[in-house]
Amino acid sequence: MPLRSVFTVPNVITLVRIAALPYFVLLMADGRVVAGSWFFGLLAFTDWIDGYIARRFNQVSEFGKVLDPVADRLIFFVGIGTVMYFNFFPAWLGIVILVREVAIAVLMVGATALGMERFPVTKMGKQAAFGLMCAVPWITIGTAGGWWTLFAYAGWIVAVPGVLFSYVSFVRYLPVVRANMSSGRRA
Repeated sequence: MPLRSVFTVPNVITLVRIAALPYFVLLMADGRVVAGSWFFGLLAFTDWIDGYIARRFNQVSEFGKVLDPVADRLIFFVGIGTVMYFNFFPAWLGIVILVREVAIAVLMVGATALGMERFPVTKMGKQAAFGLMCAVPWITIGTAGGWWTLFAYAGWIVAVPGVLFSYVSFVRYLPVVRANMSSGRRA
C-alpha cells in the first residue's frame, strides 16, 4: 500500500482522533465534565468531517475504509467506558450501546476474515451512530448541573431512537453480510 494512500488528509484526521482519546480520558478523570463532553463531541463530529473530505476530494482509500470504523468503535468504547467509569453516564445505557458495538465489530471482523466483500454502512446505521454520538456527550454534560441539564434532555431525546436504530440496523446487516460472504467466496 503506497504511503500517499495511507497519509491522506482524512486518514490523518482519523489518526488524530484516535491519538486524542487519552486527552479526553484525562479531562474526565480530572472531573472536567463540560470540557470533556465538548471534546468528545468534537471527536465524534470529526468522523463526519473526515468522511466528507474523503468523498469530496477523492481521497477514499482502502486503509481509510478500515481505519475509520476502527476509530469510531474506539471512540465509542473509550468514551462510553470512561464516562461510565466516572459515573457521568448511566451504566445500563452504556452497556446497551456497547453490546451492539461489540456484536457489530465481531460480526464484521469475523465475516471479513471468512471472505466477505466490504459494503457501505446503511443510512440507518449512520443515523444511529450520529444520534448516539450526540446522546453520549449531551447526557454526560447534563451531569454538570445548572443549565447544562438541558443538554441531558436533548441527549435522551436522541438516545432512544439512536439505540433503537442501532439494533434495527444490526439485524438488517445480517442478511447483507451473509450475501456478501457468499459473493466474496465466489470471487
